[in-house]
Amino acid sequence: MEKLPAQMTVVGISKPGGPEVLVPQTRAVPSPGPGEILVKVMAAGVNRPDVAQRSGAYPPPPGASDLPGLEIAGEVVALGTGSAKHKLGDKVMSLVAGGGYAQYCIAQDAQAMAVPPTLSMQEAGAIPETLMTVWHNVFERGALKPGETLLIHGGSSGIGTMAIQLAKAFGSKVIVTVGSKDKADACLRLGADRAINYRTEDFVAEVKTSTDGAGANVILDMVGGDYIDRNYDAAAIDGRVVQIATLGGPKATVTIAKLMVKRLHHTGSTLRPRSNADKAAMVAAIEARVMPLLREGRIKPVMDSSFVLEKAADAHRRMETSEHIGKIVLTV
Repeated sequence: MEKLPAQMTVVGISKPGGPEVLVPQTRAVPSPGPGEILVKVMAAGVNRPDVAQRSGAYPPPPGASDLPGLEIAGEVVALGTGSAKHKLGDKVMSLVAGGGYAQYCIAQDAQAMAVPPTLSMQEAGAIPETLMTVWHNVFERGALKPGETLLIHGGSSGIGTMAIQLAKAFGSKVIVTVGSKDKADACLRLGADRAINYRTEDFVAEVKTSTDGAGANVILDMVGGDYIDRNYDAAAIDGRVVQIATLGGPKATVTIAKLMVKRLHHTGSTLRPRSNADKAAMVAAIEARVMPLLREGRIKPVMDSSFVLEKAADAHRRMETSEHIGKIVLTV
C-alpha cells in the first residue's frame, strides 16, 4: 500500500446556512480505532440529511465527524485493531455517521460491504445510506410482503428509486407520487405500476382506484405534514405507514379514529443515531438478501449527477431544486 499522507482535503461547514457555506478545508488524515477501517474515498453520496446538517437542523451524533457525508465508496487503506471483515486494498461501500465529504473517511468494519463488480465506484457511493434506509423501513419496519402494495412518496428520489426496484424484486405492487411527467416516466421505467402526479391528481383517490378500493398495505413517507392524515385515508386495513422524513413539516393534525378503525401501524426511524450493532445487523441482512440482486445487476442505483468534492456546494444546489431523479454523488 502507498504511504498515507498526513493531511487531506475535506469539505466542511463554515457556519449554518445555504450551499455557499460548504468550503474546502485541509485536515489531518484520521486513524482507525478498534473495529474501524480507513477508506480512501472515491465517491460519496449526497443526501437530504447532509442538507439539513448544513443548515444547522441536523447536528452529528456525539463522537461522529462534524463533516457531512453519510455514505462512501473507496479502497481500504488502514485497519484498526480487531477489524477482520475487510483487508487492505479491498473496494468497499459503507454507511458512515459523518465525514464522507473527504479524501479519507473512517468506517465501521462491520458496516462496510464489498463492492460487487456490477457497480462502478460512483454507483457504489450512492448505495449504503439509501439501501439501508429502504431495507429497514420498507421490509423490516413496514414488513412489506409479496403481493402487497407499497405507496412511495417521492418516488423519483434516491430513496424512492431504490425502493421501487427492491419492492418489485420481492414481488410487490408499487405506486409512487411524483411532481412531473419526467419523474413519473422514470419511475414507470424502473417498474412502478402506477405513478401519480401529486400536482394534478389526488393521491388518495388514485391509490384507491389502483387497488380496487383496498388501499396501500405499506406507505413510505418522507413528506409528513398534511400528508399524514391523507396517508391514513390511502392505507389499507392493517396498513403500515413508515415515516422517514418530514419535508412537508414535522407537525400534523390527524384523525386518530382512522388509525383505530383501520388498525393501522404508524412508525418511523432515522438511521444516523442508531447503534453500531443495529447498523451491523442491517448490513448482515442486506448482504444475505439484497447483495445477490446487486451482483446479478437486478438492482442498481439511478444516478442523477456527479460533482467533484470541491464542488459540493453545487451538488447541494442541485438537490435543493428537487429536479433530480435518483442519486447525486461527489467524486474524489
